[in-house]
Amino acid sequence: MPPDDGGGRSVPPAASKNEGKAQVVRLGEIVLIHDLKRQGLSVSAIARQLRLDRKTVRRHLERGLEAPAYGPRAPQPTLIEPFEDYLAARVAAWPELSGKRLLREIREMGYAGGYTRLTDFLREVRPPRRPVFERRFETPPGRQGQVDFAEFKVEFADSPGVVRKVWLFTMVLGHSRWLWGRFCAAQDLQTVLRCHIEAFAAMGRAPGELLYDRMKTAVIGEDGEGVVNYNVSLVALLSHYGALPRACRPYRAKTKGKVERPYRYIRQDFFLGRSFRDLDDLNRQFEAWRVEIANARVHATTRRGVEQHFAEEQRALIA
Repeated sequence: MPPDDGGGRSVPPAASKNEGKAQVVRLGEIVLIHDLKRQGLSVSAIARQLRLDRKTVRRHLERGLEAPAYGPRAPQPTLIEPFEDYLAARVAAWPELSGKRLLREIREMGYAGGYTRLTDFLREVRPPRRPVFERRFETPPGRQGQVDFAEFKVEFADSPGVVRKVWLFTMVLGHSRWLWGRFCAAQDLQTVLRCHIEAFAAMGRAPGELLYDRMKTAVIGEDGEGVVNYNVSLVALLSHYGALPRACRPYRAKTKGKVERPYRYIRQDFFLGRSFRDLDDLNRQFEAWRVEIANARVHATTRRGVEQHFAEEQRALIA
């Protein structure tokens, strides 16, 4: 029976709260509408039970068991959308900027979305890279450090219009991927020796051997029997720390891949798109990035935090 108002008078059923509003009705609900109608329920009773508008119930009864068709939804703004112009401009100017670097930049601008949405957008605005398949090899803890120089061109703010060459010396521990580096104005022997000393001081010890890609300041050449001749001063320095030199095989620089890949990483995640006042400022910024970003990250190959991994490897280095 319909409810009364307390005085014996019938009160008409309340209209559905959705009455007058466009409603999304699923196919299962349409089937239920027809089933309830066969059971003898009125349009109003069906609307009340299913919490639908009476016009919606009547419309689907008239149409029969027809699957609902809805137009495409209007596109909704995404969290990345306000930053798309900025990202497109950055990638146009510096195509090799890493996704992690760009994520840090837009986070500072207020981006609250995830990394995956950013990388999805980056795939749309820059051409895909051709994959390079390399054989990976791993070294035991404390066994090896890999050393090299890479050339960078930079225009310092203190000397506008003057493009200078600087060289980045790096030493990477083969097991943990811990990185040390310094930008230098030259790559002469004294610079090389000084960088070795500073790198060993930073890691607290030295690895058992240092691998070189035929650096002229490290490898003098080979004799007729293929025996490598090393720079005497470098050998003396390494001997002081208990380490030995080792040269990459000719034309096989990929055996030193743990340094080759960090140079690409340094260019993309640190160097590109920055400005530096002078060489000292370049090294100050690099040192902050090395400590706070490079050695603080989870390495993509080892899947471990570099600094934590280094703390374990450090015990295996030569005291």
